[in-house]
Amino acid sequence: MRVVNITVLGYMRFMARPPKLTEKKLLTLTPELAQRISDFRFARRIPSETEAIRQLIEAGLRAEESRSQ
Repeated sequence: MRVVNITVLGYMRFMARPPKLTEKKLLTLTPELAQRISDFRFARRIPSETEAIRQLIEAGLRAEESRSQ
């Protein structure tokens, strides 16, 4: 089992700052789901696993909102 910490602490001083993030969540993923996230990240050249997970969550929430309207 793989544990992914989705905090945003590693941004370098010269990178654009993300919006203020105040919530931290710890996820436990199956190896298959972790690999799917890695594949998504690398296919889209997303710089961090954290950002890839954030984008996937946003996309899922938008899709769910569209379905319920």
